Amino acid sequence: MKTHITGANKGIGFALAQNLGHRGYEVLVGARNETRGQEAVEKLKAEGITAKFVKVDLDDLNQLTSLSALTDIDLLINNAGISGNIHSDKGHLDMEKSAFDYSTIDLEETIKTNFLGTHAVIKELLPHSLTENAKIINITVPVSQEYWMPLAYVTSKAAQNAMTFAFGHQFKKDKSKKQNTADKYSVESLSLKITDRNSQFTYYVLNELAEFEQWKLERELSLLKVDLEILWRPFGSLSGGEQTKCLLAILFLDEDNFPLIDEPTNHLDIESRKIVADYLQKKSGLIVVSHDRNFLDEVCDHTLAIERQQIVLYQGNFSTYEREKQLRDNFELAEDEKLRKDISRLKKTSLEKRDWSNQRENVAGATFVDKKVAKKQNQRAKSIEKRMGQEVENKEKLLKNIEKTEPLVMNFQPSHHKRLIQFENFSLGFTEKLLFQPIDFSLKVGEIAAIVGPNGQGKSSIIKYLSGDFSGEHSGFVQFPQGIRLSFVRQIYDNRGYLKDFATEYQLDYELFLANLRKLGMERKQFSQKIETMSQGQQKKVELARSLSQEAELYLWDEPLNYLDVFNREQIIQLLETYHPTMLLVEHDQAFVEKISNQIINLKDT
Repeated sequence: MKTHITGANKGIGFALAQNLGHRGYEVLVGARNETRGQEAVEKLKAEGITAKFVKVDLDDLNQLTSLSALTDIDLLINNAGISGNIHSDKGHLDMEKSAFDYSTIDLEETIKTNFLGTHAVIKELLPHSLTENAKIINITVPVSQEYWMPLAYVTSKAAQNAMTFAFGHQFKKDKSKKQNTADKYSVESLSLKITDRNSQFTYYVLNELAEFEQWKLERELSLLKVDLEILWRPFGSLSGGEQTKCLLAILFLDEDNFPLIDEPTNHLDIESRKIVADYLQKKSGLIVVSHDRNFLDEVCDHTLAIERQQIVLYQGNFSTYEREKQLRDNFELAEDEKLRKDISRLKKTSLEKRDWSNQRENVAGATFVDKKVAKKQNQRAKSIEKRMGQEVENKEKLLKNIEKTEPLVMNFQPSHHKRLIQFENFSLGFTEKLLFQPIDFSLKVGEIAAIVGPNGQGKSSIIKYLSGDFSGEHSGFVQFPQGIRLSFVRQIYDNRGYLKDFATEYQLDYELFLANLRKLGMERKQFSQKIETMSQGQQKKVELARSLSQEAELYLWDEPLNYLDVFNREQIIQLLETYHPTMLLVEHDQAFVEKISNQIINLKDT
């Protein structure tokens, strides 16, 4: 199948091209700027999509006559258009430009492009270029008081809506199979709806969440090194990192806000984490929740620690908290040891005096005075026992904030192969476009190799390739034994059902599976929940416990630390140092990677 999308070099047009391309469509990328159009084509090809550039300039009606040479188009999406003259002397888009400020020229230019241009595209393609069952979709907007109301733009879209319905009526009248629809961002085959936040432009999504002046938003995004073009892309087309940065930006638009930021570094690569850290360093008055120790050290000047039975405020970053807590724990443990020795001594003394007293009280022929002394000694022994009990109670209170974690168990089975992975001049790609520069590395039994690099560089693709799920191409020499037992921790997972059924499905040792979950901090009462109803952290523990409980010769872990707390991370470090498994992992926690890996493979852009 083939689709022609106008304005497909960026924004919603490019997102549509990606979506349809991954569904098997050949994509004709329509754009007026050839350089940008070709760049979009290369990006699509890098994802394994068949794409080709087609010049489409809606402002040049004569140029559009060349479109008649196109053939076999199954889906025409008219997305290209202009916003109209909404620029102001402020140097940014003026989203609140008054209708009284528009000139006749503004209206003429916008209507010519958005209405006449779209009409010309349909007219040129209708006779010979579209297949018999082709669909025509015009991307437009509702014209209502509840929506964005720049005069020139909504006027042209109102005309486009009328044209769409007129074409639809004519097709129906002529009994044509070709369809024309004005679904207002609701393309049925793509399940896009204007009420669906993911399909809305990022600008409008953010505008629903907070009130702001656009120039302030652009300022914050620039500080986060975000391309401002993403404001005019569907929110759902943004990467997880881009969405995080946008949401961070609006938190700081109102100076009266006190931002509460929860796990901002999840799914961010090392470079992006550094950018966000530098950004937050320039801000004041915020609370951030994170399990990334390096990130906390860079961002925080105070640490609020939730310990076992109390909340403690430390002046300093996470490393300061960790050092001070270790000193406090060591002191408490030393006091505990001293107390245990005292208790042991008291207990021994108490027993000795009680035994002596009992003997003296019950000895035959003992005088009244002897029995009285023995009774007093017995009472004293009981008093010592009582004091000992109080000391025990005090000891328990003393240790209330010492965190204890149990060691995890791993079902690692060393392989008879000495080398499990051998890559020479190896890379992955789509249609001759490499994701990263060729790499050389080998992984021996008992070694842990970490793959690092920017988001989108191909780290997870290597994991997918080894698991047989990569759809692209590889180059170079690969040696990877077939039939070895693999265990995965996936970055994206959709585990469902009850734990018992889940364990049966994956052939897990159920007792070992539950034991690891318990050691990871999951409460027993949560064992009766369906996995999909659990929190993100609990679901991650299920994914991790599954991997640990499987018999495996090689572990392939993709961002295993997301949603796990500091103590869980220390458990995993202890686990890996104990078992020395053979593992290839992708992880952005720099401290963790440096601690546990035998080698680090740094992927570089081509």
